[in-house]
Amino acid sequence: MHTDPQTRGRQWLESKDVRPTKQRLALATLLVGDGKNRHVTAESLHEAVSDTEASVSLATVYNTLRLFCDAELMNEITVDGNKSYFDTRTDQHPHFFWEGDRKLTDAPTETLKFESIPTPPDGMEIASVDVVIRLRKRQ
Repeated sequence: MHTDPQTRGRQWLESKDVRPTKQRLALATLLVGDGKNRHVTAESLHEAVSDTEASVSLATVYNTLRLFCDAELMNEITVDGNKSYFDTRTDQHPHFFWEGDRKLTDAPTETLKFESIPTPPDGMEIASVDVVIRLRKRQ
């Protein structure tokens, strides 16, 4: 059975008990409506939603992405300490950051191996390990 993009977006929101307001549904449909995972910035998502009939401000896009992350629908990946990308794929996996294009994509996990990681300080636990592999053209 084929699920239409808006239904897929609604189901994605409801899977984590996020109320599907009109604006959230518009953004969710863009993010997961085709069933594919994606990496977006707030600006790129705002530009994409501007091409639709929905009216969503950039501030609302930022707030909604934060809500989606808090609900564990997405993960935030920070590159360069100040640029955030938002990933609809929520399992632990590495990323390639393409410096020339300033885009983020999934990297293969098969060959990534950690022999060990540091023991966290007393009273702390490791929440996640983020791996971003930066790529640039050979010179």
